[in-house]
Amino acid sequence: MKITIASGKGGTGKTFVATNLAAVLSGAGEDVTYLDCDVEAPNGHLFLNPRIESEEDIEIFSPVGIDPGKCTRCGRCAEACTYNAIAVTAKAALIFSELCHVCGACTIVCPEGAVIEENKKIGLLLHGFRPPVAAGAQRMEYHYALLETGEGGMTPRLISRVKKLAGDGITLIDSPPGTACPAVAAVQDADLVVLVTDPTPFGLNDLKLAVEMCRKLGQEPVVLVNRAQYRDDSLPKYCEREKLLVVGEIPDDRAVAEVYSSGKLVVEELPEYAELFKRMAERLRMAGKSPRRLQPLPEDADAEQVVPSLPADTPHPDVPRPRELVVVSGKGGTGKTSVTASLAFLAREAAVSDCDVDAADLHLILDPTIEEKGFFSGGVMARILEDKCLGCGRCLQECRFEAILKEDGDSGREVYSIDPVACEGCGVCALVCPAGAVETEPAINGQWFVSRTRLDQPMTHARLGIAEENSGRLVTVIREKALGLAWADSRSLVLIDGSPGTGCPVIASLTGAAYALIVTEPTVSGIHDLKRILELTRHFSIPSGVVVNKHDLNRDKSEEIVGLAESYGAEMMGMIPYDRAVTDAQMEGLSVVEHSSGPAAQAVREIWARLNPA
Repeated sequence: MKITIASGKGGTGKTFVATNLAAVLSGAGEDVTYLDCDVEAPNGHLFLNPRIESEEDIEIFSPVGIDPGKCTRCGRCAEACTYNAIAVTAKAALIFSELCHVCGACTIVCPEGAVIEENKKIGLLLHGFRPPVAAGAQRMEYHYALLETGEGGMTPRLISRVKKLAGDGITLIDSPPGTACPAVAAVQDADLVVLVTDPTPFGLNDLKLAVEMCRKLGQEPVVLVNRAQYRDDSLPKYCEREKLLVVGEIPDDRAVAEVYSSGKLVVEELPEYAELFKRMAERLRMAGKSPRRLQPLPEDADAEQVVPSLPADTPHPDVPRPRELVVVSGKGGTGKTSVTASLAFLAREAAVSDCDVDAADLHLILDPTIEEKGFFSGGVMARILEDKCLGCGRCLQECRFEAILKEDGDSGREVYSIDPVACEGCGVCALVCPAGAVETEPAINGQWFVSRTRLDQPMTHARLGIAEENSGRLVTVIREKALGLAWADSRSLVLIDGSPGTGCPVIASLTGAAYALIVTEPTVSGIHDLKRILELTRHFSIPSGVVVNKHDLNRDKSEEIVGLAESYGAEMMGMIPYDRAVTDAQMEGLSVVEHSSGPAAQAVREIWARLNPA
C-alpha cells in the first residue's frame, strides 16, 4: 500500500507525521519503504538517520546552450518556448537554465540545428536503510533525492524517479507541500492520501486547496490534525461539511516541538506519543482498505467575473526603481508569512506582493479588497482530434513528460490522447504532428489580483490553478505588477512574500531582488533547509539576512544558525522567541505587531529597524 503524506503548505508537520508513522510501522514488524519526494528540501533522513549505501546522479538530456556559429537569431526557439527560458538579442540567443523545463521545443523548431543538448545533472538520488531499533522491528528501506540548485523546473521528473523505488509492503511517500506539479507527482497513484493540517486560518485555507487538488486527481483524502488546540470550530465544521475522515489529532505540545528540534522521533522519546501514532497507523490501514466516496469538486463562483487580460504598467522614467525586499524560507512553516505581515504593518509606504502563488496566505492577515483581476495563461492546453490522427506516434515519441496516452481503439487502430495532469503545456505535440491533429488553445493556469490592503497599500497576489505548472511565470507576473504599482505611487519599497523551497517559484521571487530576508527555525530540518536557500541566494548573488523564529526552542541550534549565516556571508537580522501571541494574532486576522506588545512583536520591530535604519 502506498500512503502519501501531504499538506497544502509546509510547516504543518508533514515530515514529522511521516517519519514517526514509519518508525511505528517498522517497529511493529511491517515491511516499510520510506520515499522522501520533497526533493527541494528533503528532511526525513534527519530524523530516521538511514545508513546510506549508495548514491547516483540523476541526469537529463537538456539544452545547455546555442551554437553561435550556427544560430541565425531567427527567434523561432524563443517563440516556441512557453516557459520564457530563451531570449534572442541582436547578438546572441540565450538559454536560461533555471527556467527551462527541457521540453525539446527549441531543438525541434531550430532550422539550423544550433541548440546544443547534453546530459545535465538535475539531482542526486540516495539509497539506504534504517536498521531495526528493537526486537521484532523490521529494517526500513529508505530512498530520497536532492534537487540540484537552480533546477526548479526538474522537480516532477526527480520525484517520478524516486517513486519508482516503492516497496512491496507499506510505502510512505513524504510529499512536497502545496498543490502544484511537484505535489501532484507525489500524490498521483497513491492508495491513500493523508493531508496534515492545523486548526489555524492558514492551515484551513491550505487544507481546502489540498483537498481540491486531491479530488481533481480522483483521490478522496483523509485528514490528520497537528497542533490540535482549537480556538474556534472552523476546521471541524469544514471537515464535516466536506465529509472528510479525520484519522487523528496530535496535541499542541511544546515538548513535541523540543524533541523535533533536536532531530529525534517523539515515538521513541515520549511513550504517550508512541501509543498515539500506533492508533493512527491502524486507522490509516483501515482507511486504505475501505472505499471512500469521492466528494464533488467545489464550483468557482467568481469565474464569470474575471477580467481576461493583464494590462501593462509603464513606470515614469524619472521615478527611481523601488527596492524589492523578499522574505523567503528554505521550506514552509518557519513563520515567513507571519513575519511578512508584520513588516507590511511597519512599512506602510511599501507596495506588497504575495508571490507564494501555490498556497497564498498573506491575504488572510492583510484583508485586501480586490480592485482588478484576470486570468493567467502560462502555456497551452492540447487535445488530439481522433478523426485527424494518423496514429504515427510522433507525439508519443517527442513528449518528454509522459503525457501522451496510447490505447487500442475499437477498430484495432491505436488511439492517442493527452493526460491533462501530466501535460505541462509545452505544445511539442502540436509542433511535431504531421496531420495537424493536435488542437491547442491558451491554458488558464491561474488568476492574478490587484488589491488594496486594509492598511491602504497596493497589493498583488494570485492563485495558481490546482495541479498547474508555470508557477514561476505567475510569480513574475504579479511581482512585475507590484513593481509597476509602486512606481506609479512613488513608493520606494516592494515587500514580497516569497515562495518557500528552492524551485521555480522561489527563483522567480528572488531573481533581481535587492535583499532576501530568510526566516528559519532552530531545528535540524530548519538548518538543513537554510543551507539550501543560502546556496540559492549565493548562486544569484543576492545579499541576504537571517531571522531565527522560535529561537528559544533550541538555543544550541540557534547558535549553530548564527555560525552558518556567517559562513555564507549573510547578516544575522534577529531572533524571535516562541510566543503563542503569534497564533492568537492569526486567529484574529492581525499581524503580531498589531495584536501584541509581547516578546515576538518586539523582536520583529527590532528586525524592521535593522532592515530600515533611520
